[in-house]
Amino acid sequence: MSTLKSASTRIITPIIIVAALGYFVDIYDILLFGIVRTASLVDLGVTGEANRNAGEFLISMQMYGMLLGGILWGILGDKRGRLSVLFGSIFLYSIANIANGMVDSINAYALFRFLAGVGLAGELGAGITLVAESMPKHKRGYGTLIVASVGLTGAIVANLVYQVFGDWRLCYYAGGVLGLLLLFLRMSVRESMMYQEVEKGTSNRGDFFSLFTNKERFVRYMRCILIGIPLWFLVGVLITFSPEFAKALGVIGAEDITAGQAIAWSYGGLVIGDIFTGLLSQFLKSRKKVMFIFLVFNLLVVFVYLNAFGITKDMFYFLCMVLGFSVGYWVIFVTIAAEQFGTNIRSTVTTTVPNFVRGSLPLIIIMYQFFRDKTFDGNILNASMVVASILAIIALASLWKLKETFSEDLDYVEVN
Repeated sequence: MSTLKSASTRIITPIIIVAALGYFVDIYDILLFGIVRTASLVDLGVTGEANRNAGEFLISMQMYGMLLGGILWGILGDKRGRLSVLFGSIFLYSIANIANGMVDSINAYALFRFLAGVGLAGELGAGITLVAESMPKHKRGYGTLIVASVGLTGAIVANLVYQVFGDWRLCYYAGGVLGLLLLFLRMSVRESMMYQEVEKGTSNRGDFFSLFTNKERFVRYMRCILIGIPLWFLVGVLITFSPEFAKALGVIGAEDITAGQAIAWSYGGLVIGDIFTGLLSQFLKSRKKVMFIFLVFNLLVVFVYLNAFGITKDMFYFLCMVLGFSVGYWVIFVTIAAEQFGTNIRSTVTTTVPNFVRGSLPLIIIMYQFFRDKTFDGNILNASMVVASILAIIALASLWKLKETFSEDLDYVEVN
C-alpha cells in the first residue's frame, strides 16, 4: 500500500508543479501587456490619444487570439491528449513573448499579441483537466488550488519585474525564457489514466459542436461560463481603469495611482482568495456553497469600492486587494467546469470556458458604456454598480441550477 501511494505521489506531484508553473507564466504574460502598455507604445513613437487607441487595438487582438486558441487547444486536448496542449501552448506563448520584445511597429506588436493570445488560451484548461483527472476525487480540490494560486502570483511578479528593470522588452524576454525553461520538466509528466482509457475507446472526443447540439448540455455549458462573468468585469473594468475610478472618488493622491499597482494588489488578494476558497471548499465538501458565498461577497465589496469617497491612496490599493480576494473563486470556477462534463469533452470545456469569460469583456464594456453614457450621463460609479448587480444576478441564477460536483466521479463520457 505504501509503495502504491509513493508511486502515485511521484506521478501526481510533477503534474501539479508543471501545471502551476505553466499557469504562472501564462498569467505573467496576460497581465504584462496592461502593465507595460503605455511605456511600450511611447517607445514605439505612439503618444497621446493614439496611445490609448493603439492599446485598445492590441488588447483586442490578444483577446481574439485567446478566443480562437480556447477552441483550438480545447479540441486538441480531447483529441490528442492534455500534455500536447499543456506544452504546445507553453511553447507558443513563450516564443510569442520573446518576439513581442523585438517588435518595432504596431502591426508587428498586434501580430505577436494575437499569437501570444492563442498560446495563452490553452495552458490553464489543460493543466486543470490533467490535475483533476489524476488526483483522488476527494482531494483534487487541493491540486487545482495549488495550480491557480501559484499561477496567479505571475501578475505580481510581472509588475515587480517591470518595477525592477524598467524595460518593457526585458519583461517580455523574461516571460519567454521562463516558459521555455519550463518545457524541460516535460519528461517527468504523464498523461492521465482517464484520458488513456478514453483514447482506447470509440467515444467522440473533442467534439466542440456537441456542446450546442444537445439542449441540456448547452445550458450546462453556458451556466459554467456565466458564473465567472463578474470576475472579469472586476479585472477588466474596475481594476484596469482604477486611475479613473480613483479620480471619480476623489481619492487623496489619485494622480499617483497606476493600473499596474492596482493589478498587482488585486491579484495578490486573488491568490489569497483562491487559497481560502479552495480550502473552504474541501472543508464544506461543496463547490456551489463557496461560489455562492463569494459571489454575494464580491457584490458587497464592489459597492464599498464604488462608494469609497475621499480615502487615501494606500486605502484605495487595500480596497483593490480586497476586491481581488472577493473574486478568489477562480480556482473553484475552473474546477466546476472540469467536473461538469465527461472525459471525452472535458478539455474542450475546461479550456474554452475561462477564455469565453475573458472574451466576454468587450460585451461587458458595451453594457458598461451604455449605462455610463445613456443612463447616468457619464457617471462611471453608478454605471458600474448597475452592471455589477446585473452580472451578479445572472451568475447566481446560473449557479443555482448547476449540480454539485465535489467528489463527483469523473470517469465517464458524454453520450451524443
